[in-house]
Amino acid sequence: MNPAPPSPAEAETAALLAALRLQLDWGVDEALAELPLDRLAAPPPAPAALPAGTPPSPAPQPAARPRRAAAVLPLPAAATAAGLAASAHSLEALREAMAQVDTPLRETATNLVFADGQPGAPIMLLGEAPGADEDRQGRPFVGVSGQLLDRMLASIGLDRHAANLQSSFYISNILPWRPPGNRTPTDAEITLFLPFVLRHIALARPKRLVLLGGVAAKSLLRAKDGITRLRGRWHDLPTDAGPLPALPTWHPAYLLRNPAAKRESWADLLLLRRSIESDAVGSERQD
Repeated sequence: MNPAPPSPAEAETAALLAALRLQLDWGVDEALAELPLDRLAAPPPAPAALPAGTPPSPAPQPAARPRRAAAVLPLPAAATAAGLAASAHSLEALREAMAQVDTPLRETATNLVFADGQPGAPIMLLGEAPGADEDRQGRPFVGVSGQLLDRMLASIGLDRHAANLQSSFYISNILPWRPPGNRTPTDAEITLFLPFVLRHIALARPKRLVLLGGVAAKSLLRAKDGITRLRGRWHDLPTDAGPLPALPTWHPAYLLRNPAAKRESWADLLLLRRSIESDAVGSERQD
């Protein structure tokens, strides 16, 4: 008997706590000031010199240092995002909810890039953000790096559009909008869309995740290590349905810049292939 799904309020609370834990894991532990410091402003004028014989004023006592306050998310944006994600009960509804998020990324991007491949496939891949080709077409991983990824996965028998669900895969990104100039997503952008990523995984229900690149791996695994140390082995991603195996590996764009790393990616693909075969054997035994 399947457990009852969490209520929207419970899912929203869980998403907010997950986003807050992510910031704490990244080392954010205090707010430095209530207002930004304008470092380009003119310095204040120097105090006038005291007349001769005037006794100096007593030095002001330093103010007591305020207690360290934990950094918090911008509540309106975070609460809205978490609420929208929790209220989506289908992939179509989730896409519509993501389109409603108020973010500056919408002003510079052309299309929302949601996902591609076969929903319900046993393997789900997650990258960091769309590039220029993806932004134009509205589909993830369709540019040069996506074509390389398709060839790599085809070498172990996976095709995103395969008719056989067990031979296909599903693919998306942490961010649905292209950052200007293909820059790396900011911590705030990742935090804003993390509830949607977690909800996306819950709705797609893959058996295994492949995390492409350091941004996706560190964001979901809440890890401080880089992709070099994370890749090459399975990690457990906590979900409401239980731990979900996640395999970090190099992003295909990195492989285009560093072809020597393809050897390590091939080792990761072989690990993925062996795990898929092991899952298939386990399913046959249960049948």
